[in-house]
Amino acid sequence: MSNRSVRWEEENERVAHILIVEDEKELADLVRDHLVAAGHSVAVAGDGATALRLLETRPADLVSLDWMLPGLDGLEVCRRIRARSTTPILMLTARAEEVDRVLGLEVGADDYLTKPFSLRELLARARALLRRVALMSQQTPGGGEQTTASAMLVVGDLRVDVVGRAASLSGSPLELTPKEFDLLHVLARQPGRAYSREYLLQRVWGLDYDGIDRTVDAHVVRLRKKLGPFGDRVATVWGVGYKLRAD
Repeated sequence: MSNRSVRWEEENERVAHILIVEDEKELADLVRDHLVAAGHSVAVAGDGATALRLLETRPADLVSLDWMLPGLDGLEVCRRIRARSTTPILMLTARAEEVDRVLGLEVGADDYLTKPFSLRELLARARALLRRVALMSQQTPGGGEQTTASAMLVVGDLRVDVVGRAASLSGSPLELTPKEFDLLHVLARQPGRAYSREYLLQRVWGLDYDGIDRTVDAHVVRLRKKLGPFGDRVATVWGVGYKLRAD
């Protein structure tokens, strides 16, 4: 990417309100200072209970959430946030095993960063989460049954409003996280087409996402659960990945 492109991206970066949930004060202050320098407004919570109270007072555009917290741990905080919000969650932890990363994703995290990490990478991941939400809301769909006026993808009883970033099933709204919506959007654009896990990682998490196949699997499990009986139509294509059955 050219320096000119980088400057353009930085100048047009979305300003967001970010909540840092971190009990190591020095690290929390360091992350806060860098996010503020990038133009964002930032709140800091040293424990899970405080974080949940702050979110009730002022919803965040992004939550940077430490796993090891006093009282409520990061996993429980993540579960509670997901029960009432689709706010993007970037989970930070010293637990680097794959099973831990998958567990964090399964309870609702959108991305995962292991300690120690560079502040530059944290800022890049935060920008990627915020940018992906913005970009997906601007894109026009390229497949499926669609009404041009509303950019609506229709697959059976499923409705995906691409511009409004909202989905409903049999008229009932679906509470999806940004990554769950992006995943459903990709699958619904061309029902019946099989997508590899690698493609879905690149399309939903970004071209430079250093992810694992289980990242996609974990989000598919959560998406199927939220779709109820319709979730059976998110079919596994063995040796390839996943597709949304058109019939």
